[in-house]
Amino acid sequence: MVRKRQAGTMGTSVFLCLFVILLTRCSPSECAGGSDSASHSTASTTEKPVLLNNIADAEAFISGAEVAVIGFFQDPQTPEADQFRLAAGQIAEVPFGLSSSAAVLSHYGASANTVALFRKVDSDRRDLDMNNRDVDAKKLTRFVRMNELRLVTEYNPVTAIGVMQSSLQFNLLLITDKMSPKHPERMRKFRTAAELYKGKILFILLDSNLKTNERVLSYFQLKKSQLPALAIFHTPDDEHVVLTVDEISIERVQDFCNHFLERMQKKEDKSENKPLNEEL
Repeated sequence: MVRKRQAGTMGTSVFLCLFVILLTRCSPSECAGGSDSASHSTASTTEKPVLLNNIADAEAFISGAEVAVIGFFQDPQTPEADQFRLAAGQIAEVPFGLSSSAAVLSHYGASANTVALFRKVDSDRRDLDMNNRDVDAKKLTRFVRMNELRLVTEYNPVTAIGVMQSSLQFNLLLITDKMSPKHPERMRKFRTAAELYKGKILFILLDSNLKTNERVLSYFQLKKSQLPALAIFHTPDDEHVVLTVDEISIERVQDFCNHFLERMQKKEDKSENKPLNEEL
């Protein structure tokens, strides 16, 4: 079943609505600081952060991960650098690098005591000024959690901020039950499809099994019996389409995305040609 909604039929943003729904259940600061996920709390067995002594090291470090964090410190023994190391040890799955090289700082246009998060999915960079004495390991951890958008990002009160701030205008939401035995295979196919639209569409996972997401299903007029479902939308004008499917396939995701992209391109072309037609 395909359900379309034209732009402007509701007076609020899709993302703003989802964001507010999530925040009514859990604030970003509470969720970022209180996650009990094993992947978020287990210390890494690799020594962190990795020392980046030159530009080549830094470039290889950034290109080698979906999300990479670098601390730029002229003096690596400052209290700010100590807080950076503490945060690095608390986020096992995100690589942290540290550089005190003047050449590296200059290459990335970073001032001293700056932490930069680099992400591949939208080729974006987010900076945090560590010169503020209020910034500690806990706030640095929250900064990373809010901004660590990946090839497929799970939507929650923490990642909601990064999703809203992404430069990508097209977003594809997979609404499914993570507890389903079919979930690993669905995610494999969804992630494979995401590779094809890197830099163009932000792929997002929403777990229908979570009670906090029930109102999101209601927003898209979906019932759990209709899942899994895909929802694609254009963030500037909120135009979106919802598709319920029997099962996820790479080809189905491609067809759905391509059809929507073509539709929005035709709409843009028509809008650009309208003033010319009116003059004629």
